[in-house]
Amino acid sequence: MHILIGITPNMKGDQYNVTQIHSDIIEDLHAIPFILPYVEKEKTIDSIVMKLDGLYVTGGDDIDPTFFNEEPMEGLRFILRKRDMFEQKLIQKMLQQNKPIFAICRGAQILNIATGGDMYQHIYGQMDKQLLQHEQHANRSHQSHFITIKEGTILYEVMQKKRMKVNSFHHQANRQVKQPMIVSATASDGIKEAIESTAHTFVVGVQWHPEYLYDTDIGTRTLYKTFIKKCEERKRLNENRGHTL
Repeated sequence: MHILIGITPNMKGDQYNVTQIHSDIIEDLHAIPFILPYVEKEKTIDSIVMKLDGLYVTGGDDIDPTFFNEEPMEGLRFILRKRDMFEQKLIQKMLQQNKPIFAICRGAQILNIATGGDMYQHIYGQMDKQLLQHEQHANRSHQSHFITIKEGTILYEVMQKKRMKVNSFHHQANRQVKQPMIVSATASDGIKEAIESTAHTFVVGVQWHPEYLYDTDIGTRTLYKTFIKKCEERKRLNENRGHTL
């Protein structure tokens, strides 16, 4: 069975870019990575969704705050509205088809915006409390701070533990999370570190960068494997439905 995973890239200037490690991991799990350009036409996005078995939303730059009814505040950095629009439409259509989504860092934030939530434009300017260092200076594979995982969630079922260490490279974070999304992990300072859907087969967003922990952390590897497994199950279900029609 061929599993096609759409990967959303970042953009610098007029060039797409995505770290090689993402496609390497997808290929390592015997799925086919496919880098998605930012397209605008509804029919084109519909066609992409029909072809994909799963969506992998990567990290990148900041998100336009007007999408959650705010104007830019001090601390907001580079935004690319075209990416924001494309990813939201793509996520919403994938959700309608109940196709698996795995979103990381910025991806977890755009997943939350696409499902009606909002976010902090700059946590260090908007949260009146002592925060952890969420933009670590250590290497990318260094697990810098702890998170607490909520029991009964997909993340807990995969990780099989309530507490773990993660890496951290962000200055924005999810704020309000609306149903069917729930918060499945938090840092000790209250930052929402993971969200997931209670109404879909596998829709998970994590604030850290698991791609850099894939080779060293068993739970992280299991999380990626579970994502691909759910994509396989969903594809098999769709194929069986097609045979019965």
